[in-house]
Amino acid sequence: QVQLVESGGGLVQAGGSLRLSCATSGTIFRIRVMGWYRQAPGKQRELVAVGTTYADSVKGRFTIARDNARNTVYLQMNSLKPEDTAVYYCYVNSFDQGSFWGKGTLVTVSS
Repeated sequence: QVQLVESGGGLVQAGGSLRLSCATSGTIFRIRVMGWYRQAPGKQRELVAVGTTYADSVKGRFTIARDNARNTVYLQMNSLKPEDTAVYYCYVNSFDQGSFWGKGTLVTVSS
């Protein structure tokens, strides 16, 4: 059974940095893309960084990295803003098995 487990969330002051990690377990065949979405309170889930695509709101501040050998994906978040506060979800799409989601990790940015 495939599972995605996020880590690295927490409370940080505005201007600070966090690094999120997403570890996969189980077998995922032919991964097409890995990335991150987020959902802020009262808002819909939105793309943050998937593959090489970044949301405009995070360009220049967030960097996605993928370790193919470990099927792990990271999100380096710098210059964090209060509006980055959200639950961040790991996302993996496979050519053969469809999409998988993690349970999320909370990032809170205080002003």
